[in-house]
This record gives sequence, structure tokens and C-alpha cells, in this order.
Amino acid sequence: MPQTDLPRPRRRRRPIRWAAGFLVLAAVAGYFVVQRESNDNGGVPYCTASADGKSVAKGSGQFDEISPEQASNAATIAAVGVSKGMPDRAVTIALATAMQESALRNLDHGDRDSLGLFQQRPSQGWGTPDQIMDPVYSAGIFYDRLAEIKGYSRLPLTVAAQRVQLSGFPQAYAKHEPEATVLTSAFTGGGHLTCIGPAPARSGDPAKVRAELTRLLGKNPLYTLPADAGDPGDPGDPASGKGAGEGAGAPAESEVTLVAKPGGGDRAARTGQVLAQWAVAGSRELGITRVSYDGESWVAGQDGDRWRERGAAGAGNGAGDAGAAGPGRVRIFLHG
Repeated sequence: MPQTDLPRPRRRRRPIRWAAGFLVLAAVAGYFVVQRESNDNGGVPYCTASADGKSVAKGSGQFDEISPEQASNAATIAAVGVSKGMPDRAVTIALATAMQESALRNLDHGDRDSLGLFQQRPSQGWGTPDQIMDPVYSAGIFYDRLAEIKGYSRLPLTVAAQRVQLSGFPQAYAKHEPEATVLTSAFTGGGHLTCIGPAPARSGDPAKVRAELTRLLGKNPLYTLPADAGDPGDPGDPASGKGAGEGAGAPAESEVTLVAKPGGGDRAARTGQVLAQWAVAGSRELGITRVSYDGESWVAGQDGDRWRERGAAGAGNGAGDAGAAGPGRVRIFLHG
């Protein structure tokens, strides 16, 4: 009997494979759901950027979810831009560029000798490898070169980014503009960044936080970092002899406070906003437990880690919002 006349066996395995594949996908999805739900008990942390300070459905163009590492790098890029006096459009261009070049990760490798958040090349005059791997430096030199482009704020984002980067894929920047716009609003406008996860277990180092803030401020004269972190204008119990948030049963905390100089106007407000969001983004790495600015407070590992208005439940670590910041101040509390 010829081979072609042999009856073909029936294929019975495809439904089984489909079922197995479905079960694998369901298991993976379930794992991530469990991790998200267990953040207060040590689950995988993540950050959410909102353009208007509210939580809305994904896909509406109002928020973006990123890792704490990405959020910290994005906040640094935004803070450097604000400190340099760059407009929101410049911050959006910089964020979209870093999204395309490195996915907001500080890469120690790339095409040829490309490095860092913006994949800048030492051989092309961007700086030494050590400089380029410093996010503050790499963001700063990106803004410096962007500022040299006449009318960059009126150019399409992809055109402005390409004139700085000279990329082999110039159109790729455009797809990141919506997310970069949301991040810009979260850092400098009416939005917020929140990071979900357990409160940091490691002790924070106030000297390190002060040093990083000093670098981010650069030549910005609008804020100072007084040696005395106390804020006598805020509620609390001065007779207790303890810092804000150190009431009965509360863990010891240290504090770093930024104070705006008089007459700073909108630029000072943008600076305070972006530095407060920077502190939230770097909370796990820096041991930051609470951040307060402009009548609102964020507490790590508490009630979804949302920003709360002064006086709202969950806004502070004690009655009367003892950690709330007065006008023109950013208060950053660290695990003791």
C-alpha cells in the first residue's frame, strides 16, 4: 500500500496544548496579582505616575506604571531640568529620549561605546564613562545641548530629540511622548508619583540624602537645606523633645528639610514638587519613610501609598499630621 494512501492519525493534542498554555498564562497572571496584592507584606514594588493626582483606568492616558529604579531615574532627569530652569516641554523631551534609549535604566553598555540613561558616547564628546554613568551629569549635558537648538520647544518631539541624539532610529522617540507627558505632569505639574510596596527596612542616611539634593539643586538658588531639620511652624508636640512622627509606638526617624527662599514663584513651586516626587521614587533605596509637601503627605507602605491631603486619614504618622510640611517646605523623613 503506497505511503500516500495510509490513513493520517488524528491530531488530538492541540486542545490539550491550548489548555496547558492557558493554565500557564493564568498561573503567571495570578502570580503577579498576588505580588501586587501582597505589597504591604513584602511584594514586588512598583510606581504609578498620574497626570492629575488621581487613580484612573489604565489606557486612559493618565498614568504609567514603572519600577522604582525607572521612577528614580525619571525623577532625577526631571529634577535636573527644573533646577536648570528648563520648561516642561524640555523635561518631556528628555524623558521620552531616555525611555527610548535605555527604558529609564542606567545601562553600563550599549551600541559601541554608548552608556547610561541617554546612551551617550564618550567618543562623541559627551564626557568620560564615569561622568555619563552619573544620571545627574548625563541629564544635565542633555539639557545643555537641547538648549542650544533654536526653537526646540516648538519642534515635534522626535525632531528635537534627534537633533541632540543623532540616532539611527529618529522616529522611535515619538511613541514615548504620551507617557513622558504624564511623567512630566507628575513631577512638575498637577500630578503625583506614588510608589507601592513595604516601608523601607534599612536605615536612611540624612547626609546622603542632603548630598543628593544638593547635587540636584545645582546652581538653583530657590531652596536651601538648613542644618536644623525642625519645622516649628508645623503641628506637633514641642514638649515631647522628639521629631515629627516620633510619638508613642512610632519608629525613630531623622529628617531632611528643604526651605524655599522668598519670592521664588512658580519656579520654586516646580522645584519643590519635583524634589518631593524624587524622594518618593527613591524611598526604598534611600530609606525614606514619609514625604510631605504643599499640604499633602505620602507614607511608605501605608494604605496604597497614595498622597493624602493634610488632615486626611493616613496622611501622617500621628494625630494632627505631625509630619505635614508648612508653606514653602519639603519634609523628608528617614527610617532611624
